[in-house]
Amino acid sequence: MKKMSSNAIRDKGVEELQKNEAKQELKALSNEIIYHNKQYYTLSEPQITDHEYDILRKRNSDIEIRFPELKMKNSPSEIVGAIPSSSFKRVPHSSPMLSLGNAFSSNDMEEFIERVQKFLNLSTKEKVTLIGEPKIDGLSASLTYRKGVLSVAATRGDGEVGEDITQNILTIPDVPKKLLGENLPEILELRGEVYMGISDFQLLNHERINSGQKPFVNPRNAASGGLRQLDPGVTAQRKLHFFAYASGSDLARPAKTYKEFLGLLVNWGLKVNPISRQCQSVSDAEEFHNYIMNLRSSLEYEIDGVVYKVNNIRWQERLGASGREPRWAIAWKFPAEQSVTKLKSISIQVGRTGALTPVAELESISVGGVTVSRASLHNEDEIARKDLREGDFVLVQRAGDVIPQVVHVIKEKRHEDSEPFKFPMTCPECQSNTFRAEGEAVRRCTGGLKCPAQAIEWIKHFVSRGALDIEGLGEKQIKAFWDSGRLKRPSDIFMLEKVDGESATSISDHEGWGEKSATKLFDSINKSRKVSLERFLYALGIRHVGQATARLLAQQYLDLNSLKKAVYSARYYKGPSWDELSNIDGIGDVVAEAIVSFFNNDQNIKELDFILQEVKIQRLEVLEKKSPLSGKTLVFTGALEKMSRAEAKSIAESLSAKVVGTISKNTDYLVAGTGSGSKLRKASEIGIKVLSEEEWISIISSKEGS
Repeated sequence: MKKMSSNAIRDKGVEELQKNEAKQELKALSNEIIYHNKQYYTLSEPQITDHEYDILRKRNSDIEIRFPELKMKNSPSEIVGAIPSSSFKRVPHSSPMLSLGNAFSSNDMEEFIERVQKFLNLSTKEKVTLIGEPKIDGLSASLTYRKGVLSVAATRGDGEVGEDITQNILTIPDVPKKLLGENLPEILELRGEVYMGISDFQLLNHERINSGQKPFVNPRNAASGGLRQLDPGVTAQRKLHFFAYASGSDLARPAKTYKEFLGLLVNWGLKVNPISRQCQSVSDAEEFHNYIMNLRSSLEYEIDGVVYKVNNIRWQERLGASGREPRWAIAWKFPAEQSVTKLKSISIQVGRTGALTPVAELESISVGGVTVSRASLHNEDEIARKDLREGDFVLVQRAGDVIPQVVHVIKEKRHEDSEPFKFPMTCPECQSNTFRAEGEAVRRCTGGLKCPAQAIEWIKHFVSRGALDIEGLGEKQIKAFWDSGRLKRPSDIFMLEKVDGESATSISDHEGWGEKSATKLFDSINKSRKVSLERFLYALGIRHVGQATARLLAQQYLDLNSLKKAVYSARYYKGPSWDELSNIDGIGDVVAEAIVSFFNNDQNIKELDFILQEVKIQRLEVLEKKSPLSGKTLVFTGALEKMSRAEAKSIAESLSAKVVGTISKNTDYLVAGTGSGSKLRKASEIGIKVLSEEEWISIISSKEGS
């Protein structure tokens, strides 16, 4: 994780810097900001908090103001967002999508008003009316309507060029395909924010954790990742929303005030944030800012401040922009919500894959209106880096205003006899040895199914909705069956009814159970005895294998025996079987290693054999289509102009072709779009046939067989 720099120059105030130091600092800041732009805008994996990012930008701006002659040509103050990904078609914006400047106090707001008055040559007595709205912590998007019909949607990208996300944006119910009303402008470009509701975010993270996936840090990351999926179906599952708030074209500004413009957006069928207020002074703005800050914990969406815009649209047009920021708008950001509390102890949780996760057990405290008593510490390196010790007083905040996070220790409150925390070298649940693989931050238990924590978590996953979907076996019931000795591993599920008939005490006699609920459980178990291959593979709880990867494996190998033979042959991580597995588009080496490791573990195979005595796995039947691509192996590279890569892949697979991620001697065709690089060179070197996009379209349009 790349954090903000800490060095002698960084620790100096801007007013203390010498010219040569300022030059060095501007270069360092530029590199850091560009890096964090990519992490935030392109990868949706921010490495620092919004507050830390704002500090970097403000320091860069303050140094440029003090030393204007040192301003770099590629200064971060002139950059919005990050370079668009090559995975999507590039879309130029009709006018730049800008980023807002920040205010952190009423003094900053006073200065903002003064700048507006000075630029417009207004007297200090002439009021500048503002409209305040909550600042949604989501992903900016642009919608272009032609004759009232949505023609293209794009991300912010670098402010000048974004990514085409039209198919994904159409999955959002708040975005109309056709605008309401008559006499609409021929071309209408509107801007707004895509976001995920907090309850949907919490449900998504719960599902990801249960399926062994890493949870999202905050709703903004989940929304950004969802909107930039190659498969619109994944976007639809994220249940995203959209608030419109701006126009990208003068043609779309028939209103005289911003308040009137918001009314127009509603009349056209778009949703706008229902919370807004007209402010006639800085004191009005401060009152609204405090009101929203108190309201934020009750909102269904995340916000990180209040946006204030000059209400007079003619003034907005005259004010224009300075670099990357409009002169007519500013975001008054909220301070980070933090509290100090005592770290009572550090406990260790053991997950389904054996991962040992340290958890801070805190004295309960309110952070942003939410009571916090526990916080994940991620791994042993995080504890060492922050030098966290039991008994310390720590600063706690809610990362993204959702996930509790220990920021740092209040060392002046530390007891003299405190000792560094010693991470356990054995599993606290089963006392098995632990190991930490090279290059990984996580330590894992080696106990497998003999570890109660791993076994219970595996059973929970095995019966979950996306897996065998067995009703009546929730966490509480599984734990009770575990304690009674009836359920120690997934295969025991299918023996519950038999054991119940032979036992002196029936399940229906236990608290919370009756004959009806017990019968319903047994019926659900028996119904699950016939299961599709992809659901079964997902149920096995293999590391890194979610529902999408399970589907890829099912499509590639069709039945479990074929998959088992292939991964056994790939046990040395080389050879044709390894190449076939690791080259499946969407899998790669890391996931392939986890699959091979699972199916070559004696304990797992023994349990799998027990399960297969009770379960019938349905072979995936593929309707072969006679086409020029039947049985062919394809690789796509570069950007396609006529369709997305996801659509091209889907078409290829529908024509009975296999799509893989890397070139090998088994590849039949390389479809090369614009910007092709190393894959194109390798294909030429080993004699793989290369298709242009035009040739590719010609083949898939052909009605004749090969």
